[in-house]
Amino acid sequence: MLQILYVTFPFFALVLCGYLAARRGMLPLAAIPGLNGFVLFFALPCMLYRFGASTPIAELLDASVALTYLLCALIMVAFVVAVTLHGRIGWNDAAFGALVGAFPNTGFMGVPLLVALLGAKAAGPAIVTILVDMVVTSSLCIALSRLGGADGTQGGGASAAQAAKNALKGVATNPMPWSIMLGGLVSALQIEFPKPVVTTVGMLADAASPVALFTIGAVLARSHILAREDKSHEVHWQEYVPVAIIKLFLHPLLVLLVGAAAVSLGVQIDKFALMVLVLLAALPSASNVSLLAERFGADNGRIARIILVSTAAAFFTFSGAVALMTGK
Repeated sequence: MLQILYVTFPFFALVLCGYLAARRGMLPLAAIPGLNGFVLFFALPCMLYRFGASTPIAELLDASVALTYLLCALIMVAFVVAVTLHGRIGWNDAAFGALVGAFPNTGFMGVPLLVALLGAKAAGPAIVTILVDMVVTSSLCIALSRLGGADGTQGGGASAAQAAKNALKGVATNPMPWSIMLGGLVSALQIEFPKPVVTTVGMLADAASPVALFTIGAVLARSHILAREDKSHEVHWQEYVPVAIIKLFLHPLLVLLVGAAAVSLGVQIDKFALMVLVLLAALPSASNVSLLAERFGADNGRIARIILVSTAAAFFTFSGAVALMTGK
């Protein structure tokens, strides 16, 4: 267990550094979008491209892994919506609560963390889950958020279809899926680029992990600050703590049970890939859901608290999940 903490501690420590820097004003809140832009459009795509290019194409096209993870994501979305859709939590807030409960922080945290823990082979299944969450899970939850109508009333079917269309447009302009596909193409065709190009991509890729983790903390701090300043939307702990618990405990357990059931039914899922899926599900909620919630008018104070609680608690719960799954 101590060996696992040696690996996980620096990752969560960088998140804490970003959080404290923003909370104490050392990092201006206005600078956070710039950090986020650097990670999203430069560093993280290069990191994902490098992993995609160095991963056998068969692992990037593993349908068993994708369908198993997708089924669990759909179950998680349905369950969280079912248990939270009541009272003042309408379709908009319930849908983004479901997204934050089903969407782990794979891109910013999961890929570098699991590669550090398990080796480069962990990148393949992780990249598959990123595509599932960005293309399907996010689009589904954005569409569900419009079912109540933009003003919270019923009869928002047309807006739900439009929201799903806009979500797919957002995926098309997101550099991460394209970088993954480009890496897969390079892997399949065994293309070799000139050394200066490879070195440049490598430098940006190496910057992805520390800057992304620091940015997660800064984004969490900004969301928390803005939520506290908005006194008109007080959030009770019962509206966010249960979702964080569902994310950290129910999600990985569901993936483990569904994966084990699939294997028993004869589905060809590699044991290592299944372990990676379970550990990805044990990650805290994705920090970018807060940005989506703000954009679509959901209660961002609630979403920010779910992300914050799940990230803080994940230092212990995720490390415990690694110990259980690896036997260390």
